[in-house]
Amino acid sequence: MEITVEKINDIAVISLKGKLSVTTQADLEKEFEKCLQENTLKAVVDCAYLEYISSAGLRVLLAAAKQFKKVHGTIALAALGTNVKQVFEISGFTTIFPIHASCEEAVQSLK
Repeated sequence: MEITVEKINDIAVISLKGKLSVTTQADLEKEFEKCLQENTLKAVVDCAYLEYISSAGLRVLLAAAKQFKKVHGTIALAALGTNVKQVFEISGFTTIFPIHASCEEAVQSLK
């Protein structure tokens, strides 16, 4: 999986490409930790090119959401593809995260 991070003002936009699973979860955990260490309390996870997410990937997002919430931060998700969106709906994660149609929309919501 490829992860790129772009800062837009005080918001980290974390773009995921490929598959988020047990073999790639540590990379995403590190990015969330880096955000918190840099006191970046708003993050958008751009899922436009995320092909697959496993339960391990869901756990990483849930743990990060809890960590951000402790410091009054927030994580929003953007551009979920059909398969990834189904996983979020089935798991009930659509009630945990604000989900937006596009990355731009998500960034605007956090400003």
